Amino acid sequence: MDLISLDIYLIAGAVAVLAGVVKGMVGFAMPMIIVSGVGSFSAPEVALAALLFPTLVSNIVQTAHGGFGNALRAVWAYRLYLAIVLVMIVLSAQLVPLVPKDLFYLLIGLPITGLALIQLAGWRPDITGRNGLGLQALVATFAGFMGGISGLWGVPTTMYLTAAHTPKQQQMQIQGVVYGLGSVALVLAHLKSGVLDWPAARFSTAMVVPAMLGMVLGLRLQRRIDQDRFRQITLAVLVLAGLNLIRRGLWI
Repeated sequence: MDLISLDIYLIAGAVAVLAGVVKGMVGFAMPMIIVSGVGSFSAPEVALAALLFPTLVSNIVQTAHGGFGNALRAVWAYRLYLAIVLVMIVLSAQLVPLVPKDLFYLLIGLPITGLALIQLAGWRPDITGRNGLGLQALVATFAGFMGGISGLWGVPTTMYLTAAHTPKQQQMQIQGVVYGLGSVALVLAHLKSGVLDWPAARFSTAMVVPAMLGMVLGLRLQRRIDQDRFRQITLAVLVLAGLNLIRRGLWI
């Protein structure tokens, strides 16, 4: 982390702007874009550090945008999902220093590619009713594990909420709460894991400004561009990013 060059700062900043634009428009995908983009030209620890503070700040903004009362109702309605995600993030984050770089790239690339392809294909399972509690716990476990390892728990959460037929406004609010609390847990977990040392914190702090500028732009574009179409384009980009990470993991 002490050897991060100015070039890496600039390129990572450009990636953060793009991630902010997408976050502002569709409410998720900032961690995936940052870790995929920055991870394509730097060490995994650098990519993970780049997403920590921008993700935390953007999720706080998203949660606050819907109102404190709505946030509390969202926490209560999805308390099981939140509890499992937070516990798994804290536990799996401790594995980051122990995971080989090749395996790290595969752990990120495979879920990104697979989940994005599933969504592009239009698969929408029906998980409403009490029978959905088991699947909710399973998805939360997977999302939390990936969150601690790579900072990526957005896609499984979004897929679950869509499959549960969550109304749009409520879904945006719940996403903000899940991502916001998860971001806090992730930052605290990596203080303990050693990933978030002083150089990493300095680098991550520098990424907040470009990420927020991108998010402001994304919020403005949201009114002008069809969100569903843009979401499809975003998923296609994530497939390409995920395939690139798989390539790095396999050394192809």
